[in-house]
Formats: sequence, C-alpha cells, structure tokens
Amino acid sequence: MKRKWLTIFILVICLIAVSYLVGSCNKHDIVHVTTPLQQIIPAGFPDPNYKFTDNPLTEEGFQLGRKLFYDGRLSRDSNFPCASCHQQIAIFGTYEHDRSHGYNFSHTLRNAPPLFNLAWQKELHWDGRFKSLYTEATQPILTHNEMAENFFTIIFRLGSDTQYRQMFKAAFGVPVPTEDKILRALAQFTGTIISSGSKYDLYKKGQATFTASEQSGYQLYQAKCATCHPEPMFTDYSYRNNGLPVNPELNDFGRMRVTGKSEDSLKFKVPSLRNVNLTANYMHDGRFNTLLQVLNHYSSGIQSSATLDALLVNKIPLTATEKTDLISFLKTLSDSTILHDPRFSKPQ
Repeated sequence: MKRKWLTIFILVICLIAVSYLVGSCNKHDIVHVTTPLQQIIPAGFPDPNYKFTDNPLTEEGFQLGRKLFYDGRLSRDSNFPCASCHQQIAIFGTYEHDRSHGYNFSHTLRNAPPLFNLAWQKELHWDGRFKSLYTEATQPILTHNEMAENFFTIIFRLGSDTQYRQMFKAAFGVPVPTEDKILRALAQFTGTIISSGSKYDLYKKGQATFTASEQSGYQLYQAKCATCHPEPMFTDYSYRNNGLPVNPELNDFGRMRVTGKSEDSLKFKVPSLRNVNLTANYMHDGRFNTLLQVLNHYSSGIQSSATLDALLVNKIPLTATEKTDLISFLKTLSDSTILHDPRFSKPQ
C-alpha cells in the first residue's frame, strides 16, 4: 500500500514538473481553446459587483467547479464536500438544520447561507470576512469544524485522478491541479447560480397575479421590511443588529469578529429574502425553524442593546393576519427552478 501511494506521489510530482516545462515553452506554440460563458444578469437586476474579469467564465471551468463542489475528497475524511452544507434541495443552503455538520462530528459556528446571486455581493459570509468568491471558499476547506483539509493533500488526491487531470487541462490549459485553479473553478460554479424565476419575478413582468393575501403581504413588506430588504435583491447587504440575544454556547458577536470594533457587536449581514421559504433554518445561527417564529421575533422578541439597529427600537408591530399575509408574499419569492436544475446538480 505504501508503495502504491509513493508511486502516485511521484506521478503527481512528475506532472507538476511537466506542467512547468510546458509553461516555459513558447506560448505561441500552444493553443488552449475553451468555451466562453456569458454572465447572466436578469432583467431588472443591478450590475453585479463581480463580473469575472479576473476569472473568465468558461463551460470547462464551470464543469470543473461543479465536480469539485460535490467531491468529498476536498475534505479530510471525504465525507464533507461543499455540497454537504450547501444542498441543492435548500437552494444551496443547509436543509432544515440550525448549523451544519463538519469533520469529526463537529458543528459549524453558523447557519450555512444559501449560494445564489453571489456575484452581487461585495463581501461574503455572515460577517463579511471575505471580499471575493475566490477567497471565501478557503475557509470551509481549511477550517477544523468544516472540511478540515489542506490544499497540499487535495492537490495530491486530484492530481492522481485521470478525469481530473483531463478537466484541469480543458479548463486551464495544464493538467495539474493547483490551489489557484481549484478556487477559480469553484468561483465559476457558485458565482453563476442565479435566482430570478420566482412568482414575484413573473408578477413584476406582468406574467402572474398575486392573490389578495399575497398583495396585502407585498404592501406590508414595502411598508415594514423594504428598508433593509429592498427590491430586487431583497437585501441591502448591510450589517445590522436585529435584536437577537447572544447564544451563550456560541458567543458569536458577528461583524465585530472581523473589525474588532465594539460598534459592530452583534451585527450580521442582512440576508436576502429571496427563497426564504425554502431555506429554513433562519438567522445566523439557525435558531428559528419557521417564518412565523421570525416574524414573532420582530414583532415582540427584539432585545435592546447598545448596537441595536435604530429601525428596530420600537420593534415591528404585526397582527396575526398581517403575519399570515406577509408569509404569503414571502412565499412568492421562492424560485423552485433551482431545486431541479440538472446543470447545478451532482455530476453523474
């Protein structure tokens, strides 16, 4: 067995050496042809923050990223691919879990945010720790309670796989995987998951009508929710303290973990309301199971603190009927097409 792994290791080293030799050749003698992909910008959406100018979209890069996303070999024990926390059934969030499971029976600190419309975000993760799709994938791969792996081992594993060598060559011109290529491919896959096909979107195009309850809920949303969750993205991407008490087991103070500033204590990124009916559990630590629990928090459960958002000082009063109507509207933001889109599913 040791001899087998030594042989594989030597093979990978040889492939790396060959790639450098190839890279040192006259570039005019090498023609690397890829299939360009056009970034989708739905009608009515603003310009995305990230336009892939430093990581040109290609079909080959997308398909490589898709395979990597579902491959457990990016985790230490091969049981926790990216898709284990970001499941298609939950719009690439974690299905009906407060926090995700990680390596060695651990749990993640936070509820896994769903992965859609990421190209419109200037900062990623609940606390905005990462500035790009390229860098944000490093945390789950390297963190001890998530995938708990290192890139040296990942490169060794992937470099010994014939299909991966073919795919890396197709996407980037050389067959040898590197950390840079892995992150670029993952960014191409996750950055092209777009949600813009909900009933709400059809309504805005004049192709659907709201029920009386949905229409009433839409008006309530505009009056009481739209400041923090403006259309069409249904988030302003800001960081706010929404009055949740600290979970004493987690002691997560949000944005302050990044900035070190007391004024950022308990502030977390405002999530998009798109697909909210499909992405339970809710809040940064997944403490709420249902949308009704969320609305009950805003109407009567908000706790005052030094950094509580000024818009929530008086809570958001809602009657039982208003809560029902508001939930009816929120359900119109569900884009179920993503749940069944084979382009984003696990490769066969």
